[in-house]
Amino acid sequence: MTFNEENPFALRSTLPYELPDFTRISIEHYLPAFYEGCRLHLAEIEQIVAQPEVTFENTIVSLEKAGQVLNRMLMVFYNKSSSDTSDELDAIEAEIAPKLAAHSDSIQLNPALFARVNELFERRSELALDAESDWLLDRYHRDFIHAGAHLSADDRETLKGYNERLSVLQTQFDQNQHNDVNELAVVVEDVSELNGLSATQIATAAAAASARGLEGKWVIPMVNFTGHPLLASLTNRNLRERIMKNALAKGGRGNEFDVTKIVLEFVELRAKRAELFGFKSHAEYIISNQTAGSPANVHSMLRRIAPAAVRNARREAGDIQAAIDAEGGNFELKSWDWDLYTERVRLEKYNVDTEKFKPYFELERVLNDGVFFAASKLFGITFSPRPDLVAYHPDARVFEVHNEDGSELALFVFDAYARESKRGGAWMNNLVDQSFLMDQKPVVVNNLNIPKPPAGEPTLLTFDETNTLFHEFGHALHGMLSNVTYPRFSGTSTPRDFVEFPSQVNEMWMLWPEVVENYAKHHLTEDALPQEWIDNLKATDTFNQGHATTSYLAAAILDLAWHELASGAGVADVFEFEAKAIADYGLDFEPVPTRYRTTYFSHIFAGGYSSGYYGYIWSEVLDAETVEWFKNNGGLKRANGDHFRATLLSRGGSKDAMELFRDFRGQDASIEPLLVRRGLN
Repeated sequence: MTFNEENPFALRSTLPYELPDFTRISIEHYLPAFYEGCRLHLAEIEQIVAQPEVTFENTIVSLEKAGQVLNRMLMVFYNKSSSDTSDELDAIEAEIAPKLAAHSDSIQLNPALFARVNELFERRSELALDAESDWLLDRYHRDFIHAGAHLSADDRETLKGYNERLSVLQTQFDQNQHNDVNELAVVVEDVSELNGLSATQIATAAAAASARGLEGKWVIPMVNFTGHPLLASLTNRNLRERIMKNALAKGGRGNEFDVTKIVLEFVELRAKRAELFGFKSHAEYIISNQTAGSPANVHSMLRRIAPAAVRNARREAGDIQAAIDAEGGNFELKSWDWDLYTERVRLEKYNVDTEKFKPYFELERVLNDGVFFAASKLFGITFSPRPDLVAYHPDARVFEVHNEDGSELALFVFDAYARESKRGGAWMNNLVDQSFLMDQKPVVVNNLNIPKPPAGEPTLLTFDETNTLFHEFGHALHGMLSNVTYPRFSGTSTPRDFVEFPSQVNEMWMLWPEVVENYAKHHLTEDALPQEWIDNLKATDTFNQGHATTSYLAAAILDLAWHELASGAGVADVFEFEAKAIADYGLDFEPVPTRYRTTYFSHIFAGGYSSGYYGYIWSEVLDAETVEWFKNNGGLKRANGDHFRATLLSRGGSKDAMELFRDFRGQDASIEPLLVRRGLN
């Protein structure tokens, strides 16, 4: 199909907020828009370079405006390929990935273009730019240096080869991992094996089997992390073991979807690329551009936390083993036992059974009377369904968001349910970036992977799923409240080790009294979630934190270990390396496996978190301090929300991230609130 104005990506959408017109977009539109978008983008770059005079407007601002057709296509395509993929979309992604890498390199490694940016940077003090524009120039200069624009011609050609191959490997890892996750779903032949699950959960497993043509059976699909939410309920130990072993096997079974060779080539190329830049490792190269500054700074914090985390995990394991022994269980605690018996210990110690919370966490109530309610109280924004606006999948719903004065703010697209065509996990992304330069308001998407119940049944969330919804909506708020001039700084366009901070803060409202009283009502009786349960749950704030912290840290360390390798390190066995890296940090404890093994660590091999998975706990330092600030200043008050919005959320990446935090908090963050929260003090 040729590209013309009939292609939905050719022109800006005329729908509200420039929502892409999904009623017109079909599979044949992507490739023509991609290739024409690349051609037009390069033509715009040539026009910039051809300007005889070098100004901020005709160089930096023009770069911000360039590539609109390509950008529109990519934002829709990658949203669709992650949330509702197909063989056709996978094939397109495999085709465009290396070409997109080459296209980006042709711009960021363009010596004439870099010369213009560098000239402006050197004349920075003479330009009299406003603060956001000055920071934009700084960031563009850093971006070009970080991309390799300063390298010799030969090194730039070498770099292009690395980047192109890495893009291919990323796509292969993503697609292999997705396919292996689907293949490793556990098939159950006898419903008695599902003892401990609710009727709705059993019906959901039956529906999953039916969708695979396995009538009369039950299917438990794998998730993207180690373990499975159902392990907290299933009483059949053999089934729990099958689930856990399948979870741990993802991507490393020696079959057609095995990614071990991909991983080894990945880390070798990343190491070579870092050395080309003059860095000792990929980790050093990446973290030099984050708020942490260096791997040494990251290790300094993590080594302070790790020993206490493992001590707590071992103590928790002792309590669990005692519970197993007390009920006559003649077995040693294994990883597939942890979740079930943790809940039993929690019930015995604190009289808390989080499974009983589910009837009070009905999806529509959580969303409208919890998540939206808290945001309205804090920021004065309101949410209205827009059933007239069509999203990319029937399960994805569109809401319009207004400020308190009625002015338009954003569109919010909510896609809650799991499906085989959706990658695992939960995430936020944009379909349109906010910026005054482009006169665009944001269109923000939240994706979750909640099992879809049979038709007519309510969607009841687990405690963790409810927490995830609040978390991801924190990212959405960061995007929707964006109030910046340049697209480069829109919403969540911040350093990787800062971006999780606002989302983590939003988790605090889940059990905030005014919020939980508004949404947590039994879906049949309308009874409120008992206050005693909430009080007992809060008393368990540090309960099981040894397990959670150890599991997370093992993944963070694994990420760093792979990416602190020098080229030619000659790793022979992925799993031996993995085990040694975790053991060397003292985090090896068999009942608590790493949250992500190498072979399904999509964050670092199919996403943007390489050498950055530490960012969750790095951001949590800021989060814990911010939660203390809210509590000390009256909590869910508009004045607090307005301050948070004005000084931080609305500013996106338009200022140094830690300066934004200081603008909000009035001081640097301390690690102490985090240590207290996780019981590590």
